Amino acid sequence: MEFLNSFFLTIFSVAKTISPFDVIDILLVAFLIYKGVQLVRETRAEQLVKGILLFVVVYYLSMVLNLKAMSFILVEIFQFGVIALIIVFQPELRSVLEHLGRTSVGKFNFFGYYLDQTEETKIRGEIYAVCEAAQWMQKDRIGALILFERKTKLGEIVKTGTVLNADASSEIICNIFYPKAPLHDGAMILRDGRVYAAGCFLPLSQNQEISRELGTRHRAALGISESCDVLVVVVSEESGVISLVQNGVIKRNMTIDTLRIALEKGMLPDKPSEKKEKKSDTKVYNK
Repeated sequence: MEFLNSFFLTIFSVAKTISPFDVIDILLVAFLIYKGVQLVRETRAEQLVKGILLFVVVYYLSMVLNLKAMSFILVEIFQFGVIALIIVFQPELRSVLEHLGRTSVGKFNFFGYYLDQTEETKIRGEIYAVCEAAQWMQKDRIGALILFERKTKLGEIVKTGTVLNADASSEIICNIFYPKAPLHDGAMILRDGRVYAAGCFLPLSQNQEISRELGTRHRAALGISESCDVLVVVVSEESGVISLVQNGVIKRNMTIDTLRIALEKGMLPDKPSEKKEKKSDTKVYNK
C-alpha cells in the first residue's frame, strides 16, 4: 500500500508541473513518431530502422560493459555510416520528402484561388474525354494508362515519352492506345486540359503486398502515385476493368459515372457558392 501511495503521489506531483505547452510538445513528438512509422513501414527503410536500433543497443551495451574497442568501432561506423545511408537510400529519402511536401495543408485554399471558367471548362472537357474513351476501350479490351497532372509537375516523366500538346478528345485518346499505335505502350499525361505527352515510362511500385493479379500498368500507376499527387486511370487489357489510383491506393471496378465523379472531385476545387448546386450541375453535365 505504501508503494502504491508513493507511486500515485509521484504521478500527481509530476502532473501538477505539466503546462499546456508541455502537453502540446508531447503530442507533436508523438505525431512525428507516428508519421515516421507510417513513412518507413513496408519499405526498405523499415529494415534500416531495425538495423540502426540494433546498433544503438550494441553501442549502449559496449559502453556499459566498458568494451573500448567495440565502442571505438561503432563510433567510427556511425560517423561515416550517415553519408553511406544517404547515398544508398536516396530513393526512399526522396519519396519521404515528396510525401511531406504533399501534406493535407496544401488542400486548403488560403488565398481564395479558384479556376476561372475557361480552365474549368478545359478540365471538365478532358474528364469527359477520358471517361468516354475508357468506356470504348473497356468494351474493346484495350489497355490504357492515363495520368492527370495536378500540383506536382511531371517533367521528368514527360522526357521519357513524346510531347503532343493536343486538345483532349476521346478519339485521340483511343487512337493513342490502339494496340498497333506507336505510343500505345506507355502512359499518357494530361496537363491543363490537354493531352500533353504519351508513350511515357513510369517507375514501378516496390510494394511487395500488391496482388499478383495486377499487371505492369497497375504497378506503374501505383508507383507514380506513391511519389506524386497524380490521378491515374487504368484500363485493364485482360479484363477491361477500369481502376483509379491515387496516393498509392487503387480503386477497381469503377463505372463510368463513379470514375467521372471521382475525377471531378480530384481535379476541380469546390466553390463555396456552388457546393449546394453540385447535384444539379452534375445532372446537366451528364446530358
